[in-house]
Order: sequence, then C-alpha cells, then structure tokens
Amino acid sequence: MTALLTIDGLTKAYPGVVANDDVSFEIQPGEVHALLGENGAGKSTLVKMIYGLVKPDSGRMTFKGAAYTPPEPRAARAAGVAMVFQHFSLFEALSVAENVALGMEDPPKPRDLAARIREVSETYGLPLDPDRLVGDLSAGERQRVEIIRCLLQDPKLLIMDEPTSVLTPQEVEILFHTLRKLSEEGTAILYISHKLEEIRALCDEATILRLGKVVATCTPREVTAAHMAELMVGKSLAAPARDEAEPGEILLKVAGLSLEPATPFGTPLRHIGFEVRAGEVLGIGGVAGNGQDELLAALSGEALTAHGAIQFKGEPIGDVPPNARRVLGILCAPEERLGHAAAPDMSLTENAVLTARLRRGLDRSGFLDWSGAKSYAETVIERFDVRTPGPDVAARALSGGNLQKYVIGREILQDPDVLVVNQPTWGVDASAAAAIRQAILDLAQGGAAVVCISQDLDELLEVSDRFCALNEGRLSAPRPARGLSMEEIGLMLGGAHDMHEADMEAAHDPA
Repeated sequence: MTALLTIDGLTKAYPGVVANDDVSFEIQPGEVHALLGENGAGKSTLVKMIYGLVKPDSGRMTFKGAAYTPPEPRAARAAGVAMVFQHFSLFEALSVAENVALGMEDPPKPRDLAARIREVSETYGLPLDPDRLVGDLSAGERQRVEIIRCLLQDPKLLIMDEPTSVLTPQEVEILFHTLRKLSEEGTAILYISHKLEEIRALCDEATILRLGKVVATCTPREVTAAHMAELMVGKSLAAPARDEAEPGEILLKVAGLSLEPATPFGTPLRHIGFEVRAGEVLGIGGVAGNGQDELLAALSGEALTAHGAIQFKGEPIGDVPPNARRVLGILCAPEERLGHAAAPDMSLTENAVLTARLRRGLDRSGFLDWSGAKSYAETVIERFDVRTPGPDVAARALSGGNLQKYVIGREILQDPDVLVVNQPTWGVDASAAAAIRQAILDLAQGGAAVVCISQDLDELLEVSDRFCALNEGRLSAPRPARGLSMEEIGLMLGGAHDMHEADMEAAHDPA
C-alpha cells in the first residue's frame, strides 16, 4: 500500500533548541497513528509543519504520492489535511452553523449548510443542531462542532490533539466510534494524547518522539501503557503513592455556596457544600463547563461570596479577597495557564512575584526583591523539571506542559494550608503527570488540604480520598474514591446522582 503521508528527515530548529531532528515516519490510508512524546519532545512543531503553520528547515514530505509543502493551513486543508486543536477556536455568541461557515473557504448558503451539518453529524454519530448558540453547548458538543467543521472538508488526514481531555467516558466511546468509522472509510488519523490506555484501545501504530527525535515505533495494542511511557521518557515510572493516615481537622468548609457566573455563558453555582480536612485530597470531577471555573473563582477569592459561605479553620472568609487568602494559606492554580495562571509576556521570575510575593517575602520596605524572586523561580524550575533555558524566559515561550509544571510548582512550594487546583496535569506527559500527582500527595501527607478539580478521571481516582461530581453547577455527595467504577462516575458526571443533603438544607438557610 502506498503511504498517504511520508515524512522524511524533517528538521526544525529555534534559537537554543532543535524542536525536530531528522524525523521520519509514514501514515497509511485509514490508519489511526499515534504521535507520542513527553512535553517538549517536538509533537506540536511536527504537526504544525504538516498543517502548514511552520516551515521546516530541511527534509521533505509527500502526501498522496506528491511533494507536499503547505505554505499555510489553507493550502493544507485544500490538499486534504484537517486538524482539531486542543483549544477550541469557536465564537460563543455565534451559532453552530455560523462557526462552521467561518472555517470554510467558500461556505454554501445558510440553509444548505445547516442541512449538511445535520446530515454529516448524524452519519458519524455526533448529532448537532446547527441553530444552537455555541455558548450554550457542553464541551463535548463544542468538540463536535470542530470535528464536523473538519469532516465537511472531506479530509484524507485528520490530526487530533488531545481530543478527549474534556469528555466524559461515554463521550469518549462516541468519539472512538466516529474515528473508527472514519478509519474504515479510508481517512487516516494522526492522534496525539497523553492517555496511553486510549492509545492502546484506538491506534494501529505509534511513533514516539524524545527530545525531537524518533526513538521508537510500536503497535500499541501489543504493548503495555507503562512500556509506552518508558519509551517516551527513557526511564521507568513509579506510580504516585503516599502513606495511609487519618485526616486531621477541617481546614476548608463550604456551605450553601451559590454564585452567578461572571459571563453570559458561565454556569451558576447552586448550593455547593463540602468539607476538606488536613491531609485529605478531595477530587471534584466534571465535564468542562459545569461550574469548575466559577468554583475556583469562589474559593480563590476572585469572586466574593456571602460572608459565611466559605470557612477556613472555622473562620468565615467568603468576602476575603485573593491576596488576603494567600496570606492565610489558601492558594489556587487555575486551569487556564496563559492569561490567568501566568502573564504570557512576563518572565518566569516576574510570574513568580505575581503570586509568591507575600508568602515568600519577595518585597522589602516597598521594593521588590528581584534576587530572591529569581532564586525562587530557579527553585521551581529545578524541583519540577521545567524545561526552559532559565527564569528570564517569557511564560509564553514554554510548551504548555512545561508551563503547567511551573505554575503548579510555584504554588506547591509556597507551602499552602489549602491548595485548590483545576486540571493539574492537563496537557502534560506521563512523567510530568506522575511528578505533579506525587507532589499533590506529598503536600497532603504534610498536612495540607487539597481540592483537585479535574476532567481526568484516572487522575482523580489515583490521588483522591473522596470524590464528588460537579454537574450544571451542583455538587454530588462525596463518596470514597476507592472502589468507584468508571460507570458509576460517568453517571455522576451526567447528573444521575442525589444532591448532598446538607446542600439542600443550605438552600433554605444561606447564612
């Protein structure tokens, strides 16, 4: 069989780093091909060259037997290459059909496009109403919009970057059914994911990158996830662990917390209630868009609430602002790395000052201690293995996974009493994920209370003592994480659970 895409000796270098070094592999028609590697291995640069976003320094590509050198994404799409990015590029105030039309070179008339969207979405098991506003869609439905927009181009190669990071287990099965159907019809899929069990279940072949080079290939279903992880990082990985211990006093208590969203497309919180004790990790699962951002804003102090809705060590702090909460010992790491957790154009040293100034004493008599800030940034870089030339590098210059390690490390090394973290290992490789999860467990073992909000269910089951599900702004009753099945969790995430009795009582007694 003639290969659909052949990559031969692709090399791309940036100042101080070789992103791709003589990369070569092939993708066959109808093949689901995994591209694996730890953060900074060169995956993003490689797919950007395939999609016409980056020009290689050397090497060549052939697509459908002809030389392939797309100068821009429009040329790649015209050739038959489509890409679903990890971060959705949709306008919430526009309808599904309007968003799809924006991604087409010559969109048909609105009525014809709507009919086409319905036809293609139903054919591939991804039903969509073309008239619905994107802002009203769940994360899974928004991903469908991106996929349908690609499928309307009739691609021969579909690139998918971390496609299941915002999906429930049931939605993952629907997506896999769609991808298998595309594969059977001859569409090749280049699949990037850090979820190695998914790779084993879906992919036919895998190419593994390390430090920009191809270091191995394998047939995923014939090897273990642990073996693939070891190929990616070049060493064995130990599962995160901690000693069993009884939790201590209640450090964080939330009762009757209700909050209206800051944006028209946000999710209101309704009568949220839970407790977290010293030495405990409370896992909160939920599909994106069910109130995670609003909950973190309330706990961090970015959104102020009723005086007694949130208590820290028995004292009400609902109306206490973020910096004052940090001084008390309540630290938070939001999901959005660039723009929320870190200022993109500021250096890592400057970003350290933004959240660690008070707890680390980085100002003296009204002047910033830049030497101390740089030293702290260097400590975070070293302790959390952040791949960067140094603390003077801008945050936006780091890969997503390395910036995530920096953001989490910056908070953990401030020794919080309570850490609230949303998506702690989103977009990081197996080695970095294991290190971050171990750091969370170590923090809890040291006596901190941790609230871990995540869409990665395997992660929550690995680190959590108790598990809750967040659905449409309501929180289920906490259950011991040990022994929960994926089926039970999936039902909880979809709202098939009884609400916490205390929460319902709080609805009648918000004080």
